[in-house]
Amino acid sequence: MAITHFHLDHWGDLVPWVWGALAGPGAESEKPELVTPPGGHALLADLAVRLGGWEDMFDQVFRVREFTPELPTEVVGYELVALRVPHYTLEAYGFRISQNGLKLAYSGDSGPSEQLPEIARDCDLFVCEATLLDPEPGLRGHLTLPEAEEAFELSGARRLLVTHRPKERPTDGLHELAYEGLEITLDH
Repeated sequence: MAITHFHLDHWGDLVPWVWGALAGPGAESEKPELVTPPGGHALLADLAVRLGGWEDMFDQVFRVREFTPELPTEVVGYELVALRVPHYTLEAYGFRISQNGLKLAYSGDSGPSEQLPEIARDCDLFVCEATLLDPEPGLRGHLTLPEAEEAFELSGARRLLVTHRPKERPTDGLHELAYEGLEITLDH
């Protein structure tokens, strides 16, 4: 698995996973790989201590390593390329993932950026957040639905799956909307 950035909604599930693997039902499980942004290994160690654990707590449960932005790396049999996207002042990345000729792009959390169409260039599926109803003033960290659609159109991707969209926000019905339990099949 790979983390795009360190806002809690993008990595917080790792905390109960760690406790379950150390002292619960996952204690006998094999250590999965966890790929983080640069500096993520040290940040996880610091967060572990702040959360009442110990510095190598995440290392006891995961095989932690950091990706290098813009360079391909293998993650559980897939090629992943991470490209920096704007998300307020936090270092954040979008992912381009490929295997066997199929390509998926994930915006992560991002404000408008020329990187988004590049991440999704000619992908089979572009999973793109569209959190906002209206653009934020000043420093940006999220997209509106029209901004996500524009990045999609510029990318030449085949499908757009809108995510990180609060239930109460309307959509235009033109693209798929992510929901809990959704399963997607990609084919050529």
